[in-house]
Amino acid sequence: MAVSFALLFLSVLSGADGARIIGGKDAVAHSRPYMASLQVIGQHNCGGVLVREDFVLTAAHCDLELPYTVVLGADSIKDQEPAKQEFGVLQSFPYPDYNDLANDIMLLKLSGRAQLTKEVQLIPLQTEQLTTGSACITAGWGDIGDNETLANRLQEVNVTVLSNKSCKRIWKEASITETMVCAMGARSFQGFCSGDSGGPLVCGGAAAGIVSFSGRRCGDPRTPDVYTCVSCFREWIQTVLNNN
Repeated sequence: MAVSFALLFLSVLSGADGARIIGGKDAVAHSRPYMASLQVIGQHNCGGVLVREDFVLTAAHCDLELPYTVVLGADSIKDQEPAKQEFGVLQSFPYPDYNDLANDIMLLKLSGRAQLTKEVQLIPLQTEQLTTGSACITAGWGDIGDNETLANRLQEVNVTVLSNKSCKRIWKEASITETMVCAMGARSFQGFCSGDSGGPLVCGGAAAGIVSFSGRRCGDPRTPDVYTCVSCFREWIQTVLNNN
């Protein structure tokens, strides 16, 4: 199957092409205050979003069973910024039926509670499934080209939601389910790339999707980007939060 997770740790997606997040731009500094950088030994590995002061929502395939440091309030992942807050992870909660491509969603319980500031904020969760043609953005510090180079500043790109039917038709080899959302940019090679895993698809100011997988080339319209549908797992998310 011509599928690869948008995950960077020691190596990147083979054949990735493009610029910035892939065809995107620098986000205005701290304009996405819900963003989280999941790091291992100081190296950015995955993205995520802050959904409660002590919980980050990300992708289940980001669980490498390594000691994560979760960094909030960042624009640059390299610079020392006074707005940054750092936490360890007490416990991870991958969706019980996660299996590679399906149900790729996970909650991380932080070692403390974030202090909400101008640079650190919660993001609401999408309550209903998205309609075809919805205008959204995706953001992250992932690969900005094909040379294993992570973005220093947070990147973002505009994308449009595709119908599940058309996504299934394009992704002939993959099992696109009703708990997945597909989206793509207005032109070729716009979308997420390696290291953007776990980051958000933001629609109308709410987290509607979680970066899951794409094709061999980042942003390739022949294999639209695939996100985990957040509203499809809202009840499970709420249960985990209520129980912790």
